[in-house]
Amino acid sequence: MNSPKACIFDLDGVIVDTVPAHYTAWKAMADEVGVAFDEKENENLKGVSRFDSMKHILSLGNIEKTDEEIQAFTEKKNAIYVDIISSMTPADILPGVVEFIDKLKANGIAIAIGSASKNTPTILKCVGLEKVFKVIVDGNQITNSKPDPEVFLKGAAQLGVEPKECVVLEDAISGVKAAKSGGMKCIGVGHPDVLSEADIVVNDLTNVDIDFLKALYSNEELHQA
Repeated sequence: MNSPKACIFDLDGVIVDTVPAHYTAWKAMADEVGVAFDEKENENLKGVSRFDSMKHILSLGNIEKTDEEIQAFTEKKNAIYVDIISSMTPADILPGVVEFIDKLKANGIAIAIGSASKNTPTILKCVGLEKVFKVIVDGNQITNSKPDPEVFLKGAAQLGVEPKECVVLEDAISGVKAAKSGGMKCIGVGHPDVLSEADIVVNDLTNVDIDFLKALYSNEELHQA
């Protein structure tokens, strides 16, 4: 096999940049419980479920809360987050995404979303991509959040392809781990020092094309795009 049969996209940080919105909302929760929280710490929440993210924030301050209290915090966080992302438009799609999707479709490579976000439908609708992906697996359909590979394995199954035939595009450490543990190739989108477990890391999808994918599968030397 010299090219994949499918590409599975994470949403946050790969298709759109929702990191600032997540940070604003989580920072509000951290402030409420008196825990120091910055952008660096926010990186640890990428790809992690809301509940586990709130538990992580509480752990930073050695704070104990009941599951019901944690759930209440996640709902409050989500309300802030949804208010911010509801103003997103197609202009918020990250560089190279639309062009890369067009190339994949033109070459018969299936595409799916594999995201831990339960707000995936809202975001896709806001940016005009709700009808683009053949399969969408998000936080509403999975039991285990990344780094568990469930979201990607479900995406592959619904596309009717084997995990080894898929390339995952991810911006989070937990997402890269999920892709690799699921037996998939992974293109990291972000910083090489952060996403060191990915097969290759790119700044964005501007220079990622079919030849790039073929090189990934043929083990040719790849250079950061």
